[in-house]
Amino acid sequence: MLLTLACGSLFYPGFFVLCAWRLHQKLPQWPVIDCLTFSNRLVSSIQAVLATVSGFTVILNCKDVITDRHWLAREYIWALIPYMTYDLGAMYICYWYRYRGEDKKHTLAIFRNFIKHDRLMLMHHIFILLVLVPITQVLRGERGDFFVGCIFTAEFSTPFVSLGRILILLKQQHTLAYKVNGFLTLATFFTCRILLFPFMYWSYGRQIGVSFLQSPFHIPFMCNVINAVLIAPQLYWFSLLCRKAAQMFDNSPAKKDS
Repeated sequence: MLLTLACGSLFYPGFFVLCAWRLHQKLPQWPVIDCLTFSNRLVSSIQAVLATVSGFTVILNCKDVITDRHWLAREYIWALIPYMTYDLGAMYICYWYRYRGEDKKHTLAIFRNFIKHDRLMLMHHIFILLVLVPITQVLRGERGDFFVGCIFTAEFSTPFVSLGRILILLKQQHTLAYKVNGFLTLATFFTCRILLFPFMYWSYGRQIGVSFLQSPFHIPFMCNVINAVLIAPQLYWFSLLCRKAAQMFDNSPAKKDS
């Protein structure tokens, strides 16, 4: 536990700073904010790959979705804590660099605007740290490793989301690669962040011998509440992705002129 926490606390911010510094050295024409954004997206992708691999490993090794155990279901949480903490800081650093010169804003004003601008993402991160971590590490006891693994796999879409942002930084948003990545982003996001929840209910229902529609009534009420809290922002973000995809594939003259 302590080793995982220490490694994560050193790796994520360390890699972020090192990557941003090297980019700034190699590409001095790039604005600092682009170097920071690129680096943060790269760190997010690395974490997402680790989480996804951990998640699938847990799922494949837990035949009984209620009682089977796998060490990664508990151990990877200790790597997730420093990442979520790092990402909160990295988000603010990127926002501060982007808007620090706008109308000579004071740092406190930038911070207030940051809270407003990214409040949903901030709430998502804080909810994970303050609610999900205690539940997964303490309150659930010795049950449910399979479902923890399922939650890990939600990160499968993150590398595609990050790649889209990186392609924009490289001014490749009009290429075929960007459009293919946009399609993969939608497909993986829908599969691993939205269909994931019906899949967990179906898996639980199959395990205890009830139908998919009956399974929500055979679990604690708070589990349904937490699932609702988790899926709500995913639905909102998916709607934003669909809107961007519609704009990307809309070749009408009006859209091009705008």
